[in-house]
Amino acid sequence: MTDSYDLIVIGAASAGLPAAIYAKRFGLNTLVIGAEPGGLLNESSNVENWPGDKGVPGRELMVRFKEHVESLGVEVKTEWVKDAKKDGEFFVLTTDKGEYTAKALVLTMGSKHRHLGVPGEEELSSRGVSYCPTCDAAFFKDAPVAVIGGGDGAASAANLLAEHASHVYILVRKDHMRAEPINQKKMTDNPKIDILYETQALEFVGDKALEGIKLSKPYDGKDVLPVEGAFIMIGADPQVQLAEQLGVKLDERKEMIIDEESRTSVPFIYAAGDAANKKHKQTITGAAEGVKAAFSAYEDIRKAETGEDAVLPQY
Repeated sequence: MTDSYDLIVIGAASAGLPAAIYAKRFGLNTLVIGAEPGGLLNESSNVENWPGDKGVPGRELMVRFKEHVESLGVEVKTEWVKDAKKDGEFFVLTTDKGEYTAKALVLTMGSKHRHLGVPGEEELSSRGVSYCPTCDAAFFKDAPVAVIGGGDGAASAANLLAEHASHVYILVRKDHMRAEPINQKKMTDNPKIDILYETQALEFVGDKALEGIKLSKPYDGKDVLPVEGAFIMIGADPQVQLAEQLGVKLDERKEMIIDEESRTSVPFIYAAGDAANKKHKQTITGAAEGVKAAFSAYEDIRKAETGEDAVLPQY
């Protein structure tokens, strides 16, 4: 038996859960499906820019979001959507556990960690090579580690790792970093952190565990940097396979194109969060896009069913 809804939100993190809150407030029969509630925000050790919280672990914040959604009577299913298609007036979703239909969809699948693709990376993954500083920092107490990347994620990772490791090296491909000023200052003020500019990781070296990183140019006279941990922080790629199945237009970065009201190119499909083509990829901006998606879905469903414009709240 197929369960049917007005709106299904795919993705249960900082964009999808706010969308569900507003959809429920509008009286839409709503379901949230997410392979991993919280998404990559679960890996954030401290979210410092969510209003009302001076600092809160990402996982804790996402638990609060999910509890809020469930308190409204919206079910959050931990399932993986394998297939999506349009069948007449309804969208049909097939997951690893069942089948669901909906009049409208909000796509908030987020992103996945980008890999370097160098020798030793796959073989030593979870044996010294990691993509999650929050998850694994404590395993490298008093050990030397490296962070690979030049963005704000790399700076945040280095600051966290410096609380545990004996020393942190940051390998930056360019001659500068692109980090938020507050994170940049924390990093440069910390004597346990060294930045190796114009340096790339060519290979991860080790037998049963990571022993070092082969560098593109010598550091301290050595071609291999001796470290026990390596954290790859080179960004993320949008997860848009379902969007492609449904015919949603993507931009040159493979992100879903949305307008100012979070509508995509396909009627009754909306998008928000890291996989949408908006410049700022933040918890708060993703939440706002999710809310806009719920507004738009309510307006469009109401118009289709009654021919009348929806009455929207102003506050």
